[in-house]
Amino acid sequence: MNRYNDEVSTKLEFIRQTLKETGAQGVYLSGTDWFAWATAGASNTVLLTAETGIASVLVTPEDAWVLTDEIEAQRLQDEELPSNLKLHIYPWADTNARKSFIRDATGDGKVLSDRPTETQKPLPESLQQYKRVMMPTELERYREVGCKASEAMTEVLQAAKPTWTEYQLAGAGAEALWARGLHPALTLVAGERRLPLYRHATPTNEPIGVKAMMVFCARGYGLYANLTRFVSFGTIPHQENELHRVCREVESVALNKCKPGTALNEVYQTLFYAYQQHNFPNAIREHHQGGTTGYLAREIVANPTTTDTLKENIAVAWNPSLAGAKIEDTFVISADGKLENLTYDANFPSVEVEGRLRPLVLEV
Repeated sequence: MNRYNDEVSTKLEFIRQTLKETGAQGVYLSGTDWFAWATAGASNTVLLTAETGIASVLVTPEDAWVLTDEIEAQRLQDEELPSNLKLHIYPWADTNARKSFIRDATGDGKVLSDRPTETQKPLPESLQQYKRVMMPTELERYREVGCKASEAMTEVLQAAKPTWTEYQLAGAGAEALWARGLHPALTLVAGERRLPLYRHATPTNEPIGVKAMMVFCARGYGLYANLTRFVSFGTIPHQENELHRVCREVESVALNKCKPGTALNEVYQTLFYAYQQHNFPNAIREHHQGGTTGYLAREIVANPTTTDTLKENIAVAWNPSLAGAKIEDTFVISADGKLENLTYDANFPSVEVEGRLRPLVLEV
């Protein structure tokens, strides 16, 4: 982790500037997203479903610590933490030890937090925006996560059988992600019967049948690679192919709009009109359309009131959908305003749309 010391130092400098501007004596970060961000990709996760973990970060004008108990400290020090963060270890059985340390380290002054208690204040918008813009070293890690996630998806769908249950397909997806060191934060699967019925199809024990959709939110270094793919056992009917084509066309309009300075609600409105032009005016209300991503599966979900603006090196993942069809990949906005697809896999079938290679349904 020491190769990321410069990244951590840059982030600490911004946090301390935030302390000056707000008059606060400390910034306390306990969420899995903020911990990974502040530590350049370290993990405080033990329970995958928890929003907070077994360690936290405290930054004051003079110092920066990772706070954890005596159960976790040695492993974190050996395997996770950058060397320019101090480690404060407290007894696991002393439920007040962490709070006492924070109070003493900040002189009982104002503390800003990502998960504020009654005595703490929320993080300012400037720090939240800073987190969403990727540094070069973060992009290096993100490319690795995206590549591994998309390869895992391709591997599993190529091996899938129509007799597999949705549970089996989701389990194979999770296994392929774990084998690559990624957390299967989300693995949705819908087979033949359930695919047209539900946008968020959590897997069941039904056989998938002649077709299936699988969705990954795969987490590595705290960063989320979000992607959706389809498999068909045999030739896809024309009508279904048309639904997938419309999803690709709708998505292309949104992707074309993703330039630095564009507000998220502008992209949402673009999607709204694109659905109307394709004679699916209700589709935008049937599922969220995505938004920015990074240290959360969605940092901000776009809607008619989200005025946050896109910037260079912000990641986005849009997911236009119709009944039985959907499309999704994770892109980062490059310096020239173009989009880099972090979850593209050359081994998965694709077609060019507006100069970008977009996934087709895999026919096996």
